[in-house]
Amino acid sequence: MKLNDVLVGAALLALSLAILVHIRTLPNIPGQNIGPAAFPGLLATLLAGCAIALLARGWRARRTGPWIARAAWTRSPPQLIHVALTIGGLVFCALFFEQLGFIACGVALLGVLFASLGVRLALVLPLALGITLLIHTVFYSLLRVPLPWGLLERVAW
Repeated sequence: MKLNDVLVGAALLALSLAILVHIRTLPNIPGQNIGPAAFPGLLATLLAGCAIALLARGWRARRTGPWIARAAWTRSPPQLIHVALTIGGLVFCALFFEQLGFIACGVALLGVLFASLGVRLALVLPLALGITLLIHTVFYSLLRVPLPWGLLERVAW
């Protein structure tokens, strides 16, 4: 689907303004010149600049095409199924992330997506498990982001 740049720019500008309003509620860290709002504020400001550029470009080109144009893939049932599986899988992970844990959700999501996209069935489980464990290692060990263990909590501790 192709959206006119005015629509995309307006949505991104609204998002950046919402972020800028929200980061004002973040507390300051005593003794620190840079608080938790600095990096999101910088990114939101850059996003607002890009959004304004998109708005300007889209406004100049508004007469050359439709505001919304459907791409060819939106008429293809297999493509729509893949999109629905991706969105459904992400919703599933969002709902059951804490209960099942990162590893179980990651393997399930990647396994379903790989199988639907035609990856050989013999490779689906090893790839899903390997990629999930790699991502878990990067976040949990290197970046120190605590990911929920869920079903595997007894094994992990």
